[in-house]
Amino acid sequence: MNVADVAGVPEWLPDHLREGGIEELYPPQAEAVEAGVTEGESLVASVPTASGKTLIAELAMLSSVARGGTALYIVPLRALASEKREEFAEYERYGLSVGVATGNYEAEGEWLASCDLIVATSEKVDSLVRNDAPWLRDLSCVVADEVHLVDDPSRGPTLEVTLAKLRRLNPSLQTVALSATIGNAGAIAEWLDAALVDSDWRPIDLRKGVHYGQALHFDDGDKRELPVRGNEKPTAAIVRDTLDEDGSTLVFVNSRRNAEGAAKRLAGVTGEALTPEEEERLAAVAEEIRGVSDTETSDDLAAAVERGAAFHHAGCAPEHRSLVEDAFRDRLIKVVSATPTLAAGVNTPSRRVVVRDWRRYDGSVGGMKPLSVLEVHQMFGRAGRPGLDPYGEALLLANSHDELDELFERYVWADPEAVESKLAAEPALRTHVLATVASGFAGSREELLAFLDRTLYATQTDEQGRLERVTEDVIAYLVANDFLERDGDDLTATSLGHTVSRLYLDPMSAAEIIDGVRDGDGRPSALGLYHLVCRTPDMYELYLRSGDREEYTMLAHEREEELLGAIPSEFEEGRWEDWLSALKTARMLEDWAEEVEEDRIAERYGVGPGDVRGKVDTAEWLLSAAERLAGELDLGSAPAVREARVRVRHGVSEELIDLAGVRGVGRKRARRLYDAGVTDRAALRSADKSVVLGALRGRRGTAETVLKNAGREDTSMDGVSADASAAPDAESGSDSAAVGPGGGDRDDQSSLGDF
Repeated sequence: MNVADVAGVPEWLPDHLREGGIEELYPPQAEAVEAGVTEGESLVASVPTASGKTLIAELAMLSSVARGGTALYIVPLRALASEKREEFAEYERYGLSVGVATGNYEAEGEWLASCDLIVATSEKVDSLVRNDAPWLRDLSCVVADEVHLVDDPSRGPTLEVTLAKLRRLNPSLQTVALSATIGNAGAIAEWLDAALVDSDWRPIDLRKGVHYGQALHFDDGDKRELPVRGNEKPTAAIVRDTLDEDGSTLVFVNSRRNAEGAAKRLAGVTGEALTPEEEERLAAVAEEIRGVSDTETSDDLAAAVERGAAFHHAGCAPEHRSLVEDAFRDRLIKVVSATPTLAAGVNTPSRRVVVRDWRRYDGSVGGMKPLSVLEVHQMFGRAGRPGLDPYGEALLLANSHDELDELFERYVWADPEAVESKLAAEPALRTHVLATVASGFAGSREELLAFLDRTLYATQTDEQGRLERVTEDVIAYLVANDFLERDGDDLTATSLGHTVSRLYLDPMSAAEIIDGVRDGDGRPSALGLYHLVCRTPDMYELYLRSGDREEYTMLAHEREEELLGAIPSEFEEGRWEDWLSALKTARMLEDWAEEVEEDRIAERYGVGPGDVRGKVDTAEWLLSAAERLAGELDLGSAPAVREARVRVRHGVSEELIDLAGVRGVGRKRARRLYDAGVTDRAALRSADKSVVLGALRGRRGTAETVLKNAGREDTSMDGVSADASAAPDAESGSDSAAVGPGGGDRDDQSSLGDF
């Protein structure tokens, strides 16, 4: 189908597509148009990666906007939201406005009402529904990307319920669901009352196979020699072979440690293939990576990147991941070893994909468990980029002939598993039952069950009465904790229940926090409050390593008076372990708030900068919720909660709270300014400029920006000389000045305090 023949789209779109080199639609795209996607018809598109799913979504959204509507694009990850926002920004030159929303779960997002295209995570959309954002009623089209994640126990129920609510708010809403790997696409289409485009067409060939011995064995029966030299690992041989054909490789492994180890080893292969120009450009990327954080993770990643390799996992800081993704897309980095999270939608295609590890540790079975077919096929889909690769190859590795046969049967020739709703689990229903009542979608048990009957779970279950039984248990829990009131069949959210729903808390988290702030009414310590929020289901705790149990048991006894709520018995094995894990996480947050350096925190707790930032962000959100709840309950602990929240946000001791709150200052600059005698925002407005400049290491632009943000009228540093006595570690002239309890400061970054 020629782009000029597509009906219902804006008149400028065909020319725009031709500018991008698109004259004809791919077959799945043409099939979507024939199914009415540009005329407001709902659609499920189960189409391979790189086969044009995003354009199907764009055709739906742009035609909907052309009819006077508003379109919403739902993604599973914040990183993917940013990527899609950049993609859709090209439409702004045609007068469309594009917005992105991923955080601040308490906001209504009023500014989004003026946008034509909105990109948001499913959690953000759910929170907007809870906060009754009026513009949601004006939606005409919603796109759910990576809809197979409805199957995910942690995120799936939110996407499922959110789609059900949006369709309830807007009965004529066009719903477009996208995925490369749905084993039961017809069932999803039936649930969404949508047409189905189910295609295996790809613009370039994807060959799937297994490397065994000295050869590649493909799904079409073809074999190709790929020798492994001497002590060389098969992965290194595959990377070397791919480099010989000027291609890149993406290697999936089962743990962070394995990702880092593989990148280090494979750098020996890629380093030999770099040109002098590539080495120079990679050195610049490595320098940016080192500037992200003062941690071993940064150093190790930079060392690999300098030689053309990289690793990618959740322990990396977001900036680390972004730099790696950009350099890999540019084919500057030749190989990335990653955990499976990279397969979740971020655009990082490569010539070859190697699934090195097809088993990973699963605590629920106490050992290694095979990956699902869906996960492996998601990884396979990263192979091959139209326009740059002549083909894509996706490979597994076998150690024996029996394993070769097993991998073909288990993954290469297998279809993905059916996507199944996880809504009936009690943790998911706790949150969504409260939100459904609080946001007015149900006012009685009967209405609640009728709403839940519109979910995917209701269309799939053959277990009579299970959803009703679990819902009844959840209602009883919410009533017992004063989040709901029940009068016969009628259900009403209490004032507290409304607050908990708007704060986007798991009701069990809210109950834990309420009990804790009541117990600590007065002035609870920062550690006590950090431990409180770390015990909630909304915080992923740090694991206890060998020797940690004894260390944190001693800490619990030493600081028992600071800890809020009842302490479990040491003989309650599971509860005690969880409680100590929360204490370990809280101690890490306390270190951060006492200005301990990020590299020391990473080493002490065995985490990466991405973990630190994730825990800090979650703690700040939960403490913000605790502050609101303490205020609503009129408890005297609210000021202490606020102080603990601000301290963990900026990573500073109590005396730096005011100073660190100035935009552009952050924890490290705040400490330097404080040590130079500039102790708060007011002092910054009146301080001698030479002292400020000295404390900020003579960086005039930084000094002027900081003074402006502090409210100073005259910010110019023209003619000002830095006061040498105010410079960090002025006596030795080194960059390792003490910055408070945490010790050294290796660069001039504000570090996490600015994030």
